[in-house]
Amino acid sequence: MKIEFEKITEQAHLKFKGGEGNTNLKMYEDENTKIMRGRLEPGAFIGLHTHEANCEVVFIVEGEGKAIYDNVEEILKAGDCHYCPKGHAHSLINNSDQDLIFYAVVPELR
Repeated sequence: MKIEFEKITEQAHLKFKGGEGNTNLKMYEDENTKIMRGRLEPGAFIGLHTHEANCEVVFIVEGEGKAIYDNVEEILKAGDCHYCPKGHAHSLINNSDQDLIFYAVVPELR
C-alpha cells in the first residue's frame, strides 16, 4: 500500500507530548499502526514519554538533533534510526537551526 505524504495535510502540534514548540505531522493511521512524517522546527522538541503499550521507530531524513532514550543522550543526523522499545522512554529534540525531518512508525502491539 502506497502512502502519499505529500497529499496529507501537515498539522502543527504545539508542545507535543509535553515538549516545546511545534511538532508538525503528516499522519497515516489505522487500527494497527501509526506512520508519521514529522518536522520539528528549530528549538522544538517532543516531550519525554514512555511507550507503555507499543514501540516506536524513528528514521531521520534531514537535519540534526538528538534523542533522550532512558536518560541517555543520542546524537542523530540524516540516515540515523532511533528505536524505542515497549516499556522504554524517549524524546526527540531539534537543537539545530534547521528543521529536523523524520519518519516515525508506531505499531500497536498485542
